[in-house]
Amino acid sequence: MRLVSWNVNGLRAIAKKGFDRIFEQLDADIFALQETKLQEGQIDMEFEGYRSYWSYAQKKGYSGTAVFTKREPLRVLHGLGVEHLDTEGRIVALEFPEFWFVNVYTPNAQNELARIDHRMEWDDAFRDFCKGLEEGTTPEGPGTADPKPVVMCGDFNVAHNEIDLKNPGPNRGNAGFSDEERGKFTDLLDAGFSDTFRMLHPETEGAYSWWSYRGRARERNTGWRIDYFLVSDRLAEQVRMAHIFADIMGSDHCPVSIELEA
Repeated sequence: MRLVSWNVNGLRAIAKKGFDRIFEQLDADIFALQETKLQEGQIDMEFEGYRSYWSYAQKKGYSGTAVFTKREPLRVLHGLGVEHLDTEGRIVALEFPEFWFVNVYTPNAQNELARIDHRMEWDDAFRDFCKGLEEGTTPEGPGTADPKPVVMCGDFNVAHNEIDLKNPGPNRGNAGFSDEERGKFTDLLDAGFSDTFRMLHPETEGAYSWWSYRGRARERNTGWRIDYFLVSDRLAEQVRMAHIFADIMGSDHCPVSIELEA
């Protein structure tokens, strides 16, 4: 089973840059998108053999997530169940018979960590949400789902360790590489989830998924790895591949993927 995630930084823009071709080329069983920047009805995008599920921000042209899947889910959730955190369309969670699939676009802490308090609250709520799904709890309450493992993916807006960005020294303390954000990501892993790429490629350097549009960053591979697939630890042995498609253009992020033994 191939699972793909991509922060497209505006789906209407990337649709003009060959997104259909890339989508078909990657041939995912489940394809998750972040930062769609859409309101309902602003794009007509369908792919034969896929169902699609969308979450929209209240603010126009902002945030947003979507999932295309060849398999019909048992149910779909569009938020964490925390009202003030669920206004930006940052979650699409699909329940399948064997696992939950959670697509997330994590809030950016912004320049000078202006939004760090919101980010910390989000990280805690997201971790609790995913652990709840493992234990059979949805926003509707305990026991509202069957306990099952979780596959989560998306733009987590943090480079976890120094190996995950080109210039860790000058960026220490900045948004995406602050001690606070890195610590919350460690807490998420410690809660029982595995970073699939690092699990399979523990020493690989220069593997990034986002590059600034400034200073020829992509050409120079001055990047950050902030897009992830995490799986419940009990699924870790079923991960057969974790890949970063750094050669696929169209966004300031590139797609990432895993192959999971069904």
